[in-house]
Amino acid sequence: MQIYKDFLKKEDFDDIIAFFKSNKIPWYFNHVVNKEDLNPKASQNFQFTHILYSDHNVRSDFFDLLTPIFLKINPLSIIRVKANLVPKTSKIVEHGMHVDFENPNIKITTGIFYLNTNNGYTKFEDGKKIKSTQNQFIEFDSTLKHTGTTCTDEERRMVINFNYIKK
Repeated sequence: MQIYKDFLKKEDFDDIIAFFKSNKIPWYFNHVVNKEDLNPKASQNFQFTHILYSDHNVRSDFFDLLTPIFLKINPLSIIRVKANLVPKTSKIVEHGMHVDFENPNIKITTGIFYLNTNNGYTKFEDGKKIKSTQNQFIEFDSTLKHTGTTCTDEERRMVINFNYIKK
């Protein structure tokens, strides 16, 4: 696992965060953050997402906004790019362990770009927690089980999830 603090230049980060905090991005409601954690009684088992890339196609008019990130991670192939927004809750809620992709024939990398600083985190199966710190990027094997959380100190927790094949 690699952790990169101050991942983008300030002006590039400022452009991205301004957009994701604006009312210009359509966020789509998802009933379940994690299918493996399906619990119809879990009141906080949801998030808002915006798919930027999937199924070998750009899915968002805003995909090019992420060019500074792609220039840094330099992927051979992109599998999926998805922005996640989880609203503030009264206590931290962990959504359940999952893996992003498993393919025995291809090594897939997951990257998480943190858009805002808050008391939420990414937790791995071994107990390691990565705090949500703006302009931080973490990179790890997509078969590592992990979970995201809500936050209690900001109105929302926002990340962009990247799945790709490295050069």
